[in-house]
Amino acid sequence: MKSQDRAVMRVLAGEKLWPPPIWMMRQAGRYLPEYRKVRAKAKNFLDFCYSPDLATEVTLQPIRRYGFDASILFSDIFVVPDAIGYPVRFEEGRGPVLEPLSSDLLNRLEQDKAEDHLKPVIETVSRLRAELPEETTLLGFCGAPWTVACYSVAGHTTQDQVAARVGAYRDPDLMQRFIDQLIEASISYLIRQLDAGADAVQIFDTWAGVLDEAGFKRWSIEPTRQIVEGVRAVRPDAKIIGFPKASSARMIAYIDGTGVDAVGFDWTAPDQVALDVQKRVPIQGNLDPMRLVAGGKALEDGVGHVLSTFDKGPLIFNLGHGVTPDADPENVARMVELVRKG
Repeated sequence: MKSQDRAVMRVLAGEKLWPPPIWMMRQAGRYLPEYRKVRAKAKNFLDFCYSPDLATEVTLQPIRRYGFDASILFSDIFVVPDAIGYPVRFEEGRGPVLEPLSSDLLNRLEQDKAEDHLKPVIETVSRLRAELPEETTLLGFCGAPWTVACYSVAGHTTQDQVAARVGAYRDPDLMQRFIDQLIEASISYLIRQLDAGADAVQIFDTWAGVLDEAGFKRWSIEPTRQIVEGVRAVRPDAKIIGFPKASSARMIAYIDGTGVDAVGFDWTAPDQVALDVQKRVPIQGNLDPMRLVAGGKALEDGVGHVLSTFDKGPLIFNLGHGVTPDADPENVARMVELVRKG
């Protein structure tokens, strides 16, 4: 089967399919007991991401269980800074911890190291394309530079990314230097994923929504535009999905400014905003992940609302953010059943 004939790729090309194709962010994850068994084999999370055997297995698990129309590479947004020498570690109960941003640290980064460092991830992409069902779209991804950089100022995440925002105001040149490094590394990384077998890629900008108007243009739109253009300079037909979370009011500006092929909406997006955007590009989303936790009528009503609201244009059914560890796998099965009934 040709890449462009897979259901998700047809929607990304602007076609309306009904029922819509479905996948969900973080679909390979802690809500699945089979994932937790595999995760226990790795000594830390980064080692997990860099193990083609383990990463391939957990990426395939939700496809075997649910038959999603797309499979997204199991990895993490922080492999990119890690690959160029930015110190990253993961702590239990705390998540990613980065060495606080400094000029001296940036002077030590080496783009030339990234290709070798990321070979295990690229191997995982190749294995996945070989092992996935022929009809399943394979998605690669990277974190948007702003979202990755948010963890660097304080060294960890803070409420509403206050540290990163203050840091970007106080020393925008320092932030820009790091953003530029991430742009360069991300372009190369996404091209390599596409070359290894990914059908399309997604850029996750989880913290775009905390920025003011000027910040959104500089730190979210502009870096994403450069990544999109950099990838397309080498792979002109590349399909790229943007996901600037909590940014629905700015989505038209984001689309126009970045050139992405499709956008993901979170669950807070007003229906009319998403409908207006759907007239321009395919959309993805936007079920509240907590409906998967609640199950029952809440889940059924939520799925029904997304399907009935966005049934006139190109839609990829997804969550408004990643599935949470407390979601019941049976509720995920029910969601897939409801979507496939249309």
